[in-house]
Amino acid sequence: MARVISVFLPTWPTDRLRRKAGDTAPPAEAPLIIAGRDRNRRVVTAVDAAARALGLRVGMPVTKAQALVPGLAIEPANPRADAEGLERLALWVLQRIAPIVAVDAPDGIVIDSTGADHLHGGEAAMLEALVGRLAMSGVRARVAIADSWGAAHALARYGANAIAIAPPGETASVLSPLPLEALRLPAALPAGLRDLGIVAIGDVLAQPRSPLTRRFGPELCRRLDQALGHAAEPIIPLRPDDMIEVRRSFAEPIGAPETIARYIGKLVMVLCAMLEERGLGARRLDLLCHRVDNRVETVRIGLARPVRDPKHLNRLLCDRIETIDPGLGIEIMTLAVPLAQPLIAKQAPNSLIAPAEPDLSGLIDTLANRVGAKAIYRFAPVASDVPERSVRRIPALAEDTGAGWPDHWPRPARLLPRPEPIETMALLPDHPPNWIAWRGVRRRVKRADGPERVFGEWWKSDAELVAVRDYFRLEDESGQRFWVFRAGDGENAATGSHRWFLHGVFG
Repeated sequence: MARVISVFLPTWPTDRLRRKAGDTAPPAEAPLIIAGRDRNRRVVTAVDAAARALGLRVGMPVTKAQALVPGLAIEPANPRADAEGLERLALWVLQRIAPIVAVDAPDGIVIDSTGADHLHGGEAAMLEALVGRLAMSGVRARVAIADSWGAAHALARYGANAIAIAPPGETASVLSPLPLEALRLPAALPAGLRDLGIVAIGDVLAQPRSPLTRRFGPELCRRLDQALGHAAEPIIPLRPDDMIEVRRSFAEPIGAPETIARYIGKLVMVLCAMLEERGLGARRLDLLCHRVDNRVETVRIGLARPVRDPKHLNRLLCDRIETIDPGLGIEIMTLAVPLAQPLIAKQAPNSLIAPAEPDLSGLIDTLANRVGAKAIYRFAPVASDVPERSVRRIPALAEDTGAGWPDHWPRPARLLPRPEPIETMALLPDHPPNWIAWRGVRRRVKRADGPERVFGEWWKSDAELVAVRDYFRLEDESGQRFWVFRAGDGENAATGSHRWFLHGVFG
């Protein structure tokens, strides 16, 4: 089933201006409006969040806005610059989210994310990451994902939440409470429908189609069918001029997996030759299969390092053939590189003493494209004595950070996501527990070592000025070893609660 993301940028003109101005931009709390011409009137064409909070609205005369907010920052409208900036933003999304991205002018972007969510850890994680990256860039956004462009567009602009996910197959129930304007209708249609007592999309769904069409024309039912997914609304993908791309058209549509695999191999060979001419390697690779019914099946693969090895790329793409639904046949196949980086040929090491280091990039690419890039990582040490702060995740093939692991005290192989409380009995302040009860199982301690005292990091928060933990290594009668700590020094209540926690498991 198709899945479409709509990105709504409610304050795009003002956000673009602030990004362009950089350090010279007005403070975020200072209201900013964009002024343009409506015939002979000078009106507000865009407002930022601060101006909206003060009651300023699009379409308001500029003189009235200045009267309401003295000292208001006003910038002239530049629709062309807004459109160009929106296209650049869409190209940025193309490189990072999904193969099919288009501008939804004047204030949005539409993304066909079918089959791409697994690379980002699921739909929820994908949307949160997209909104987070835009927010870090100073762009306010609302996003929604649904089965159709029309439904996602409606939820992003009129839904209750900034991040909305419509479950597959439940488009009608999700759209029902939304206002009529969510269907992208001409301004006169919602007003005419309200005269009949129809105020929400659900009211339209309950009416027979014929009378509505006779009275309001075909546009209402067309938009409704597009939102419900009953009528096609193709997304024409945005493509930069310098994108490396190869294309193959077929006189007769193809559909057999073996045939698809054969032509993938031919496209990959041509693509790798083009990459070699430019000294580049692919970091993202998109396969677009245009079906005879105007639907596009997409496959996106990510690569840990720049690659132009035909065998490796062909294998990764062919592993995903099972996700392609050819329908009645595929008439065009396109292979594109939305993200490429320089790749310089290196001579393989030829040492008689030191063995060559194994190249794990192929394995990493295979695993990442099956379970998602976020699921493949390794740990790097961080300079901190607090155990949960002493590690961080880095990409599997990232360069060595140069930091070393502490070796003065052993650390458990498995650290729990957060310390779990346990029941125990111990002689304060320095003795280890005699027994522990964790997750409903009571264990008698046979051997113990400790305490290892860990102090709080006072430079992070005042609450850690006197915070203390005493860690112990325990071994029960069955040979299992645990890492537990007591919050506090066992004497002074200000150093901690004196409760016991299990933080890790050895072996």
